[in-house]
Amino acid sequence: MALLETRQLLKHFGGIMAVNDISLTIGEGEIVGMIGPNGSGKSTFVNLLTGLYTPDKGQTLFRGQDITGMQTHRITSIGISRTFQNLRVFQNVSVLTNILIGRHCQIDNPLWKIFLRPLAARKTEKEGREKAINFLKLANLADRMDEMAKNLPYGEQRLLEICRALASEPALLLLDEPCAGMNPVEMDTLAEFVRKIKAAGTTVFIIEHNMRFIMSVAERIIVLNMGKKFMEGNPKEIQADSGVQRIYLGEEEENPC
Repeated sequence: MALLETRQLLKHFGGIMAVNDISLTIGEGEIVGMIGPNGSGKSTFVNLLTGLYTPDKGQTLFRGQDITGMQTHRITSIGISRTFQNLRVFQNVSVLTNILIGRHCQIDNPLWKIFLRPLAARKTEKEGREKAINFLKLANLADRMDEMAKNLPYGEQRLLEICRALASEPALLLLDEPCAGMNPVEMDTLAEFVRKIKAAGTTVFIIEHNMRFIMSVAERIIVLNMGKKFMEGNPKEIQADSGVQRIYLGEEEENPC
């Protein structure tokens, strides 16, 4: 059984067909990439997976469960987390607090427990803090945990945002344009972090515009064109395809992100 499966997803906005009959599967433990030019439907597709949009047609299955149209917070609670194109770190709180905010759906500490079972409540808080620090260690940010998030360099803020998404302990992590605004050194650091995430047991689905990055980390790549799935294959197959080179890679080589 695939971890995630979409069946003929379709979404239009007025006369614009943003996602047109897309079916795909993502297996446990994969790093899957999705590429395509601006307007090809990549972000709309991710928004359909995470409940921000409801499809006009089709289904999304997660571990065999139909999650089509499910509310975003419920999708998070069953094991899917995401980041966005635009940086959404909480700037005016500490690095560690950012991660603890991301763990809210995993912390069972209701008010009655705090008053009636204070020792158990403190144990829960301690365990949550330890797990949050472990996520920061994975990104080499543990030594910055008491700093204000706004004081981190941009690349580290991106890593922090991903750590916050990981804090809900998802089975599937969706990254929407994680390289946006990064320099080559920061992209290499991000690529290594993504590999660590996979090694730790989380499946990763990456929407990306930067060919250098996606070719270095993805094991399988899905190409979109005008809302439709144009091609699917491993990085070598995608690079070698003349249609992909003409429509996508050629454009990227002339105007690298």
